[in-house]
Amino acid sequence: MDLDLSEDQKMLQKAARDFLANECTKQHVRQMELDEKGYSPELWGKMAELGWLGLPFPERYDGGGGSLLDLVILLEEMGRACLPGPYLPSVVMSGLTILAAGSDDQRQTYLPAIARGEIITFALTESDGSYEAASMKSRAARGKGGYVISGTKLFVPYAHVADRLLCLARTAAGSRPEDGLSLFVVDGGSPGVRSAVLSTIASDKQCEVVLDGVAVPEGNLIGQPGGAWPVAEKTLQWAAMAKCAEMVGAAQQVLEMSVAYAKERVQFDRPIGTFQAVQHHCANMLLDVDGMRYLTYEAAWLLSNGLPAVKEVAMAKAWVSEAIGRVVRLGHQIHGGVGYTVDHDLQLYYRRGKAAQALFGDANYHRELIAGQLGL
Repeated sequence: MDLDLSEDQKMLQKAARDFLANECTKQHVRQMELDEKGYSPELWGKMAELGWLGLPFPERYDGGGGSLLDLVILLEEMGRACLPGPYLPSVVMSGLTILAAGSDDQRQTYLPAIARGEIITFALTESDGSYEAASMKSRAARGKGGYVISGTKLFVPYAHVADRLLCLARTAAGSRPEDGLSLFVVDGGSPGVRSAVLSTIASDKQCEVVLDGVAVPEGNLIGQPGGAWPVAEKTLQWAAMAKCAEMVGAAQQVLEMSVAYAKERVQFDRPIGTFQAVQHHCANMLLDVDGMRYLTYEAAWLLSNGLPAVKEVAMAKAWVSEAIGRVVRLGHQIHGGVGYTVDHDLQLYYRRGKAAQALFGDANYHRELIAGQLGL
């Protein structure tokens, strides 16, 4: 397993960093927190022109033919810049799911649309916010020419601006909670679809989506009826890996901000970086950042090569979820009081890190998965 970046990957990393430094300033991030949409359609269009929205899709679907490691490199830069927008739910969760489980006609319909800039989000979790199959209560009943879906989904990212939703619903009862779940593409403007933006610590656009007798054509069923849970599990692996990559980029930026501040801030007639306690804080941050990165890259490499990665993804998400908290807390200690003010950028990383810890399963959730992989 070689985790060194290729020349093309280094070029992608530099191009993404330079682009986001110009286009996604912290002023832009703050503006989007207050914006009704929560993202800039103009910036989204520029990302489509760069090929970012189709990066992990094959070229025959207007994609860039990139690997999941390429995707991780891009997501790391997005996390570093605090990029607001629906990239993860649209490209990673929905796009990769359709690529894996959709028919060729469905891929031809939806993947080029995502690459052009249309937004498809994934409506998965429900009232308890759990990622377990037993929590999926939404129902899809057979209707004339298709299905009728009813239920409520919570924490659906950017549902209020999504062109379509990828919705998990129960079509039949089974002997296990995992049985009888199906996946549908729902038009965001369909009668009976209502979205409301929730208030969150990260000021991102997580939504409650009510589906009240929403009619869905038969052709919008992704994969086999009743067999969607293995697909959803794979989607959660991709999403957890992607969120880890974002947290790696955020942690790297917090480390660099803190080291720079420790060199510049003078106290008792000397830079605070000359004090051993501050030096140890910076060293501990670096230990965590490198650990976060290599666990994430290992999981991405396994997924890129089609190898089993349940344990490795869970290890990455469990470690990274806790490490981002440690890194940002040490950053706050180094910055002192100024780091806690809303005018300072550090609070942006704190709030996003706090939200990311819970998304796609917190550390305890993933420890349970690891224990299961160990046969416990």
